[in-house]
Amino acid sequence: MVLLNDLTQRLQADDPEEKRIVTGVSWQQYEALVADLGDNSGYRVAYLDGVLEIVSPSRRHEKGKSRIGDLLLICFLETDTEYFPTGSTTFRKEESQAGGEPDESYCIGTDKDFPDLAIEVVVTSGGINRLELYQRLGVREVWFWQNENFSIYHLREETPSQFRENFGYERIDRSEILLNLDINLLAECLTNSNPLAAAKEFRQRLRSQLSKA
Repeated sequence: MVLLNDLTQRLQADDPEEKRIVTGVSWQQYEALVADLGDNSGYRVAYLDGVLEIVSPSRRHEKGKSRIGDLLLICFLETDTEYFPTGSTTFRKEESQAGGEPDESYCIGTDKDFPDLAIEVVVTSGGINRLELYQRLGVREVWFWQNENFSIYHLREETPSQFRENFGYERIDRSEILLNLDINLLAECLTNSNPLAAAKEFRQRLRSQLSKA
């Protein structure tokens, strides 16, 4: 496929965190590209209204997403939360002309076709608006991890006009899906450069918080 070959050559020649935007891409071309890349390509692909975004994540990006996933697993176990990890699955809706692959994603409570929570590790700016993309896919909550801080957005389907600038999402301070999670504690532990020490600290402090609740 010409589009895939061209993008692959350009990405391999550039910085590992390089992001490319291509316009005028049909839904059929997008689906063909996703099929050609397969599940283990190492690329992240997003599509919205004919705009294609393809990213080759850096090591820093992948370390961030993996460590978030590690700590959330501890949270799920300690709080006895039913969860279904969906990772970087390609979620797409042709009728909404939207498709994307979160860095991490989860269904909470029950398994579903689309995740309740999508997490994005932001290393490079620009590209497809993730809130618009996830709104079209019906994702209830979106987290952005950037500059060692979380930004949390919850979809207000009942009052979307109040949050039009964020495509129906309200920015909030605490997750409304993971009610027992202290997002500030999660962020603090992620800044610890030692993953094992961070995981132990997160588990210990989370247990302490839960015992006082």
